[in-house]
Amino acid sequence: MRMTGAEGWTGAVRARLRLGRLLPLGAPRDGAWLAEQAAEKVLRRAAERVPGVLPGRIRVGLADPGSAGTPAVPPPPAALPPGPLRIEAEFAAIGAVPLVEPAERLRGALFTAAGERLGLRVAAVDLRITALLDGPPEPAGTRTPVAADPSPDGGPVAAGPREVETDGTETDPAQTDRAETDPAQTDRARAADCARKPGRTAAVGPEGAGQQAVEGAGGRLPGAGAGEPPDAIAAAAAAVPGVARLTGTLGAAVRADESSVRVECATAPGHHPVEVARAVRAAVTSVLPSPLPVTVLVTDVGLGA
Repeated sequence: MRMTGAEGWTGAVRARLRLGRLLPLGAPRDGAWLAEQAAEKVLRRAAERVPGVLPGRIRVGLADPGSAGTPAVPPPPAALPPGPLRIEAEFAAIGAVPLVEPAERLRGALFTAAGERLGLRVAAVDLRITALLDGPPEPAGTRTPVAADPSPDGGPVAAGPREVETDGTETDPAQTDRAETDPAQTDRARAADCARKPGRTAAVGPEGAGQQAVEGAGGRLPGAGAGEPPDAIAAAAAAVPGVARLTGTLGAAVRADESSVRVECATAPGHHPVEVARAVRAAVTSVLPSPLPVTVLVTDVGLGA
C-alpha cells in the first residue's frame, strides 16, 4: 500500500512527539542529546525495582531554564539547551511503611540511573505520591484493562480521581514502541555497503523505513575538498561499538551540509549512551575532509537483562 503525503507527514509528527523532550547529554562540549522517551524507559526500569513503589508518570526537563547554557554545536530541532536537569516522578506507595522510606529509595534509584546509566546531569528529583496501596497490584494478565492515561507517564493508572499536570510539551512516552529490532550487525553492514556504492542511499533501522539513511548535498561529504559520498559518515557512525542501529526519527539518520553534521542512533544494551555519543562524534569527525561541528542524538537505549 502506498502511503500518501499527508499520512507520511502525520506519521513523522507522531514519531517526533514520541521522542519527548531532547535532553542535553553529558557536558555541553559533548555535543550530544538524548530523547526523553529513551531516558524514561531506563528510569522506569530503575523505579520498578524499588521495593514498595509502583511508578507512574516520569518526566525530565531543565531544572532552571533561566540558567541554561549555550550549546557547543548546532542542537537538534527544539532540543533543550545544556543545563542541569530535574526529574519529576509520580508513584503509588505499597504497604504500611513510612512514606519517607520508599520515597528516598526511589529518589536514589532515579539519581543513580540518570547519572550512571545514562550520563544525564540531574540536579533534583521531585516526587509526588498519587496513591496508598495495601498490597501490590494484580498481575497484568488478570487485571481488567483500563483506558489509557492521556498524560505521558507510561505507568499504571491509579483508581479514582487523578490530578494531571501539564507543562505544554506534547509527548506520550506511554505510546512508545519499546521492542528491540534489527541487530546492530545488520545496520552496520547496510551502512558499510552504502559507503562502497556512491550515490546509493538506504534506510538504516526501523525509524528509517522509507527514508534516506543520509541527507547531504551533491553526494559528497561536507567540508573543503570533499570527495567521498556522505554515506561514509553513516558507515563510520554505525561501526562504533555500542551503536545498535542508526535511526531517522527527525528525517534522516545522517544529516550533513557545509556547516555541520548530525547523526541519530540507538545504543546497544550494556553501553553508556554518553560514551557512545562521544565515540560517534570522534568517528564521524575522522572521516570529514575538514573540521565541522558534529551533533549526536540518541533516540533509543537498549535495556538488556
